[in-house]
Amino acid sequence: MEFSLGYTLWLREMKRFFRLKSRFIGTLGMPLFFLIFLGMAPINLPGSSEGGYISFLAPGIIGMILLFASMGAGMNLLWDKEFGFLKEIMVAPVKRSTIVLGKTAGGVTTALIQGLVILVLALPFGLKLTGIYPQFTILGFFLGFLASIGFMILIGFTFVGLGVSFASRMKDFHGFQLIWNFILFPIFLLSGALFPLDVFPGWLQYVAYINPLTYGVDGLRGSLVGVSEMPLLVDFAALVISSAIMISIGAYLFSGAEVD
Repeated sequence: MEFSLGYTLWLREMKRFFRLKSRFIGTLGMPLFFLIFLGMAPINLPGSSEGGYISFLAPGIIGMILLFASMGAGMNLLWDKEFGFLKEIMVAPVKRSTIVLGKTAGGVTTALIQGLVILVLALPFGLKLTGIYPQFTILGFFLGFLASIGFMILIGFTFVGLGVSFASRMKDFHGFQLIWNFILFPIFLLSGALFPLDVFPGWLQYVAYINPLTYGVDGLRGSLVGVSEMPLLVDFAALVISSAIMISIGAYLFSGAEVD
């Protein structure tokens, strides 16, 4: 029963995602803007020797769309509250954690799809994929691609959990949009997505290092272009911890949520 409900919620999120093509296309607008207008800039940064600034920027833009798409799961939860769907499934004889996992799985899957789309779209703009081991072309590319998918999934779990946490305690879209604007852009800008962390003031670097997206972007950059500021294992461990914490908080807050 619980697995069936979780699967149904995941499938519902997937159908909603593919049917609302305008929302999907709109989500790609800002990332494409960054790729087109910033990716061509003649900036020399670590990780850009093979493909220019675009090779440094593209992993950050992938992290950006994963962040926005994952937090969008919180918006979907509010929609379900508003139109009574959530109330109907919460009376089912299953644990609320099953509902959270089903919604989370759907949000992570849709975020992963959008991240892969941006990865493909960045290739014509000059992104050079070298993978983890640039000296071993095929092996490095294959391992790097698999590692990048792992990082995308962990980023998705982290910020879907964050979105569910906020949505569980909120009842209107306006409040969620305020949180969206107040939280998302600082997270993105302080992740090293656009510039290396060492260009920030010292105190701001400490803030960046408690940002989960920092490790996600760094992990994606190391996986895709072979350059990262921290070891990939550190990035991976930080994201595993942050995703576990966020999903746990989201499940806990949702378990006490009330639906009118």
